Amino acid sequence: MGDSGTAASAAPKPVRGRNRRGEGARLRADIVAAAIELLDEAGDERAITLRSVARRVGIAAPSIYPHFPDQPAIMLAVVQQAFAELESRLRCAVEETSDDPRKRLYAVCNAYLEFSLSHPERYRTMFGGLWKPTLGDSSVTERDLTTLGKEAMQILIDALGGCVAAGCSTSADPVADAIALWLGLHGFAHQRAVSRVFPWPADTAERIITALAHLDT
Repeated sequence: MGDSGTAASAAPKPVRGRNRRGEGARLRADIVAAAIELLDEAGDERAITLRSVARRVGIAAPSIYPHFPDQPAIMLAVVQQAFAELESRLRCAVEETSDDPRKRLYAVCNAYLEFSLSHPERYRTMFGGLWKPTLGDSSVTERDLTTLGKEAMQILIDALGGCVAAGCSTSADPVADAIALWLGLHGFAHQRAVSRVFPWPADTAERIITALAHLDT
């Protein structure tokens, strides 16, 4: 992929010295961090190229290859890190909520929506941005894609399952209903991002959660 020519990619760091033994992992982390910075600043995955990332880190572009064979591999690492942060926020929501399963489910769902608000560029990229690697033409595998968000979904499934066990949800299939609930949350997050002037009712999220989780009213 060619260079984007955006202002975000035109701010190189000083040339970085050769890594000492054992510092390769740090360089890999720096490459991912630089890609995330470019995405947050430009709001466009096309700003992330091998050359723009190399300039941001302060290395020559070929120095990226031992860590990432191509641009889709860098994008995969960016998306994986974003999902890891989302999962961390959802787990914190579970841990910081009381033992009330209904409140726990609401906390998980609200944490999801808050993540979409605080990192809109990353969120869009996670769920269908321009980043769509062609399997077979890049280093990204089908397993890489099918496992994205698996842990986050399991947290939502467990939270809904807790409501069923406590008798405050009438869901007969917590897994299927958790997927439907995620679709509702994702749809709201997306529309809220693209329809910013729409007068969303203050209880929109609560209505979505209550209906799709089959919670007793």
